[in-house]
Amino acid sequence: MLNYAADEAKVIQEAPTVRFLKLPPQRFDFFDFAEWDRLVEAARQDPEWYPAILVAGDAGLRMGEILALEWSDINSQAGSLTVRHSDWQGKIGSPKGGRERTVPMTETLHAALKAHRHLRGRWVFMTLDGKRMTRNRLKHPLWDACKRAGLRKVGWHVLRHSYCSHLAMGGAAPKAIQELAGHVSIATTMRYMHATPGALRETVKILDVRRQQVRGNGHGTATKNGRPDGESSNRP
Repeated sequence: MLNYAADEAKVIQEAPTVRFLKLPPQRFDFFDFAEWDRLVEAARQDPEWYPAILVAGDAGLRMGEILALEWSDINSQAGSLTVRHSDWQGKIGSPKGGRERTVPMTETLHAALKAHRHLRGRWVFMTLDGKRMTRNRLKHPLWDACKRAGLRKVGWHVLRHSYCSHLAMGGAAPKAIQELAGHVSIATTMRYMHATPGALRETVKILDVRRQQVRGNGHGTATKNGRPDGESSNRP
């Protein structure tokens, strides 16, 4: 804003230097795999809200994106959904970051949306009298499902955090998580990498596999350019 005021609006002579504050890493809550399974089982008891919980936890949609999801955004044949809009204070606009994204659906989510199909209107999640859902109406169904599952009461964004964390723990590449979640910056995605000790161990195993392959070549030593490592190419 200060740069704009100086360079374009010309209302100040020059913009002062502003340094960003250094903040500690942001902490966030998420359900582990066992907790998520418990929530899903509890949510099945409420067919009206079960698919909404899955859209958040199995596809990573934000609350505003859930509210703005239309049936035309669901591609059953391809098994995917496209996030095109978001609800902010009752108004429909672009998703955060201004970009559409297409998310493959899990089999569980795909089946739940098929069973949820209705003719009340264009929106996926609507009231029984044909009105579009609001943020206030979304609060209590999730809390009720958490209570039935014996879990702490959380907000809808925890389900999105769980989606990203589960992908990270499964070894998904940060870039893939960024695209699926619609993160503008890869720095946002990297917050979820703390939950990947198993993935890191699997990555380090690449070294063991590679060394076993080298030992299996019959030389018992690492090779470089087709020769035992350290052997000069000038050797007769």
